[in-house]
Amino acid sequence: MPAYRGPVADMQFVLHDVLKVTGAGIPGYDGLDPSLTEAILTEAAKLASDVLAPVNAAGDRQGCRLENGVVRTPDGYRAAFDAIKAGGWNGLDLPEAFGGQDLPYLMGTAVGEMFVSANMALNMYQGLTHGAISAILAHGSDAQKATYLPKMVSLDWTGTMNLTEPHCGTDLGLMRTKAEPQGDGSYRITGQKIFISAGEHDMAANIIHLVLAKAPGGGEGTKGISLFIVPKFLVREDGSLGARNAVSCGKIEEKMGIHGNATCVMNYDGATGFLIGDLHKGMRAMFTMMNEARLGVGLQGYAQAEAAYRNAVAYARDRLQGRDVTGAKNPGGPADPIIVHPDIRRSLMDQKSFVEGARAFTFWGASLIDASHRGGDAKAEAMISLLTPVIKGFLTDRGFDMCVAAQQVYGGHGYIEEWGMSQFARDARIAMIYEGANGVQALDLVGRKLGADGGKAIMAFFDEVKGTIRAHEGDERLKAAILDPLKSASKDLQAAAMVFLQQGAKNPNAALAGSSDFLHLMGHVALGLMWARMAAAAQGALDAGTGDVEFCKTKLATARYYMARQLPATRMHLARIESGAEPVMALEAARF
Repeated sequence: MPAYRGPVADMQFVLHDVLKVTGAGIPGYDGLDPSLTEAILTEAAKLASDVLAPVNAAGDRQGCRLENGVVRTPDGYRAAFDAIKAGGWNGLDLPEAFGGQDLPYLMGTAVGEMFVSANMALNMYQGLTHGAISAILAHGSDAQKATYLPKMVSLDWTGTMNLTEPHCGTDLGLMRTKAEPQGDGSYRITGQKIFISAGEHDMAANIIHLVLAKAPGGGEGTKGISLFIVPKFLVREDGSLGARNAVSCGKIEEKMGIHGNATCVMNYDGATGFLIGDLHKGMRAMFTMMNEARLGVGLQGYAQAEAAYRNAVAYARDRLQGRDVTGAKNPGGPADPIIVHPDIRRSLMDQKSFVEGARAFTFWGASLIDASHRGGDAKAEAMISLLTPVIKGFLTDRGFDMCVAAQQVYGGHGYIEEWGMSQFARDARIAMIYEGANGVQALDLVGRKLGADGGKAIMAFFDEVKGTIRAHEGDERLKAAILDPLKSASKDLQAAAMVFLQQGAKNPNAALAGSSDFLHLMGHVALGLMWARMAAAAQGALDAGTGDVEFCKTKLATARYYMARQLPATRMHLARIESGAEPVMALEAARF
């Protein structure tokens, strides 16, 4: 049975040694002193390890079941959900006015990582609620906020987002769900939505669905889409629950993973809905929360890899097989632990260097969201808009790869369900698909984000890389092993960007054929940037005598590994991009 322990020390290092949060100048960050953040993270880690993780495997085996229109969640889920609720964890970074604690989004991100690592399927009930809250906060009326938010922040009620339909996923312009205006200002919502996470369950008294639908007069495509609040139970003026609305779960999907989360087909049969935001501006309302939602999915990718990696390390230390080629390391036993073998070390270092780099990247992204939302920083908003598809796409692609690598450490046992490693891979797989499949993320990055505002955001990213290199290039201990590889990789990224800028207009297929490679190339540079900053922070702590010596030396060794063994992948991605569209488009469709 897999175990989980929260990486509090690693998180504290990123918060205070790398991001230096208390001096970052972001509103609310000056109060994030190390004692406060450690107390919060320690309590979250305890909940994750003692309450959430123990029901993860059982939830995977049992799954959800639909009985007489009600979804029954796995045994133990309700008690674990109630523990999250009792601790006020959902409201950690939400406004005090609605029952939250108003801490920065960054702290919610750090806690969220641990909850996802411990039990991704269970955390989704809370996570989807948080997303719905964000949309209501941004676009709801004062009355709507007063009606729904206090109960949602407390998790008495949960929330969902309803976009996808059987015939349309990414292309929402094909949507058929209709919204008919009524005389009292409400709308009748009719249609079917699919793949609705947490669409129905037995852990909350009410479920507040946010539903995209087409109202009359909006025109064709996405311009005609509006967003509606459609509660499972209608809410009376005094806040009590009224009649059951005409919305129901018709089916629970049978899925590869996240079995403990109810992925529902939702039927709206003339359900009462209430417009949120402006009529025919539903896409704008929905996309308000996309940076946060996609950062959260990127987090799921590396959080599953973190849990899988920690268990793979424990197994590699215990599993005896073969002898170290340089001499027995366990002479009193029948064999050496497999962690002595170079190829196992390679795999574990791949996993470790990815997870820790991804954490720093995601925390940096969360701090940019805070700078934008709390401080009104337009440059931070532009930067996180550029980085969001990279965080979502790269971290979920590589996170899944690392879950498979952790599974491989177990050999045949990794393929056997009782060891639990396959669940990490199966659960991580969905993160590459939902909130915009990763191919779409790559197209968004190359087609929209790269050239936005004259390319100011990508130039600002290059300045971030250059600034980090300049700040530390006088330190010979960092230059050759850390900074020079980052400089080389950054040049590969610049060369790739130039290919798109020069060919994009006259040969758009060339850019689109290389979009996934560009996303991965940029992802590697971003993690290289994070490792350069972490290496500098670790070396600085050693020089000042303020850091744990072994911890800091481990960070430096891991940084050198990423630069030597992972960052050179940028050259491969650049070569693919430079090959253009011809190798990709050469075959006619009929010849596949």
